[in-house]
Order: sequence, then structure tokens, then C-alpha cells
Amino acid sequence: MHLETWQWVLGASAALIVGISKTGIPGVGILVVPLLAYTFGGRPSIGIMLPMLIMGDVFAAAWYKRHVQWDKLIGLLPWVVVGLAIGTYTLQVTGKATGTKDLIGLMMGILVLVMLVVFFLQKFLGERLTPKSATGVAVTGIAAGFSTMVSNAAGPIMQIYLSAHKLPKNEFMGTIAWYFFIINASKLPVYIVLSHLNPGNPIVTSSSMMFNLMMFPVIVVGVYIGKWLLPRLSQKQFDAAVLGLAAIGAGKLIFDYIAKH
Repeated sequence: MHLETWQWVLGASAALIVGISKTGIPGVGILVVPLLAYTFGGRPSIGIMLPMLIMGDVFAAAWYKRHVQWDKLIGLLPWVVVGLAIGTYTLQVTGKATGTKDLIGLMMGILVLVMLVVFFLQKFLGERLTPKSATGVAVTGIAAGFSTMVSNAAGPIMQIYLSAHKLPKNEFMGTIAWYFFIINASKLPVYIVLSHLNPGNPIVTSSSMMFNLMMFPVIVVGVYIGKWLLPRLSQKQFDAAVLGLAAIGAGKLIFDYIAKH
């Protein structure tokens, strides 16, 4: 994988943000999706991002293992599997598509914008938006499964779901850490199989995995920064910049798709 200097810089920045988001500030992770998609392209970026997420998940799951609330996830996980299956089918279909337009990049841009809208609605509507009914849990699970499979962008959905349970900070971090560790680890074999089924349009490659290994030290720095920040920093100080940059990145992905002929 031959990369330009700017790609190394943005890739390392994304790795640092992944680490911080896993152990300290979950909301900042939404910025990684458009950042990597802009740097590497939509479909390749999800294969680069997933191992980064798993590396961060290992630290987060280990550090907050005593705080996980399994009962908050049991009812959700079956519906997440349904969403994962739909997302897998989508990746398989788009992997066979011909042409120069990046369908996954477009979908990632749209999903990030949807996540941002959901985030703002939750700020204004509060508990009225939280999924408490059986139907709400089902819709949440399917949406979380689909968005995490197609774009690794299910963070805001899970944050809203867990906010309904009013978990203390450490319990929130432990529950969301173990959820994503389980889901992300299960996605990697699927990405590998899809890459073998579509060798001309792979998601995970030996080059991308080598890049991930090179980014491991940066992720470790990020997880320690996140662990240090958690008790010291209010997320409100980051919201405006993170959400604004994520919106710009998502808009760029959509614009690039529309602009290509």
C-alpha cells in the first residue's frame, strides 16, 4: 500500500481518535468514519477502520470489564444480528457493482449525517427519543447492526440506547465497550470472506492489515489519553468541533459521489 504523506497523517490522526473514543470520549469516534473514507475511499476505509476499533475495544473491554451491564444488551443483540445480515448483503451487492462511483462512500456519508441528526434530536427530545418499547429495541438493534456493518458508524445509536438506562459513567463505558468488542470481532471474518468473494473490490487486504499493525502504537497512545481524559473532561467541550467536522466530512463523501460521472 503506497501512501502519500497526507494519508499517513490523516490515518494516524484517525487511529489516535479511535483510541480516545474507546476509553474516554465515545462521541468523538463519529469523526473517524468520514476521515478514513476521505483518506482511503469508502469501501477500503471500513476494512482499515475495523481492526483499529478492535484494538481499542480490547483495552476498553479489559479496563471496564467490572462495570459491564449484560442485561442491557441481551434483548438488543438478536436484532443487531439481523442488521448485520442486511449490512453483509449490502456489502456483497455493492462489491459487485461496476463503475467508478463509490457507493459505500455515499452510504457512509448519508449514515453519518443521519447519526448526527439523531444526536441532535436526542439533545432536544431527551427521553422521548430513547427506545424503550419492544418495537423500539428491535428498530434500534437492526439500525445499529446495519450501520456498524456498512460504515462502522453505530456509535450514536448505541449511545442513545444506553442513555435510556441512565447508566453511571463507568457502567456506560463498560457496557458499550463489551458490546462493540463482541460485534466488531464478529465482523472481521465477514469482511475477510467478502474480500475473497470480491477480490477485485476487497474490504480487507494484507496491505491494510499491515497499515493497522503500524497504527497500533498510535491507538495505544489514544486509549491512554482517553482513560486520562474520562474523569477530567466534559464532552460538551468537544461536541461542536467534532460534530461540525463530521458533518463536513460526510458532506464531502456525498459530494464526491454526485460529482463523479
